Amino acid sequence: MDIASLLGIIICFILVLFGIISSEGVAGIVYFLDAPSALITFGGAFCATLTSVSLPNFIGGITSIGLIFKPINVNVPEMIAKIIELSNVARKEGLLSLEEAASNLDDEFMKKGIMLIVDGTDPELVRGILETDLDSISERHKLRSGFWDTLGAMGPAWGMIGTLVGLVCMLYNMSDPSSIGPKMGVALITTFYGSMLANWICAPTSNKLQANDAVEVQAKSIMIEGLLSIQAGENPRVIEEKLKSFLAPKDRVSSQEGGES
Repeated sequence: MDIASLLGIIICFILVLFGIISSEGVAGIVYFLDAPSALITFGGAFCATLTSVSLPNFIGGITSIGLIFKPINVNVPEMIAKIIELSNVARKEGLLSLEEAASNLDDEFMKKGIMLIVDGTDPELVRGILETDLDSISERHKLRSGFWDTLGAMGPAWGMIGTLVGLVCMLYNMSDPSSIGPKMGVALITTFYGSMLANWICAPTSNKLQANDAVEVQAKSIMIEGLLSIQAGENPRVIEEKLKSFLAPKDRVSSQEGGES
């Protein structure tokens, strides 16, 4: 589990709760609980988002929040080491020998690329097929992060709608001055709910999904370059230096140490 995402959500909630309790005591929590406000804000935001997407994408978008708690199973230095190992096999035994090596791979993307090479596919066609596959993966990821961007935009908007509804009701019932304060508080709760939905859940979830997508896209881009270099018959040491250029300097050092070991 990715503990950072879990800690972030929990600590944010604790800090807001602490702020409420430190100001008004435990009884102050009741001030922030209002069913009609929750229905307008959360119901409106989710239903407006449902209008923006198809039902399967809506369900997929909601369930994608679980992805932020899963660590990315991408080890780029280890992947580079595997590509160098494959390049050594191809250099010594020929490209056809990679077919047996591919059967032991867990990564379907790399396995697909190797099989294309083994089949004698033109290098430009190999690149085109793999990049199209990569673009499709990235588009699916953007669909999920876009869902949370849309929901995050709807939250404050529907919070403001709820606030306006509350203010209109308050202005039509100003005969009792003592009730103005409580009614104003209830009217503003919807804005609070909308801001919490957008900044506590939606924006962080979208950012995490986009970050995960960037990591996976980088890893698969390295795979493409490595596989095409193997197909071109380049020296394994040259391939290693080419692929390590994708990494940050500190990761290049750890990659070199892993290769030596």
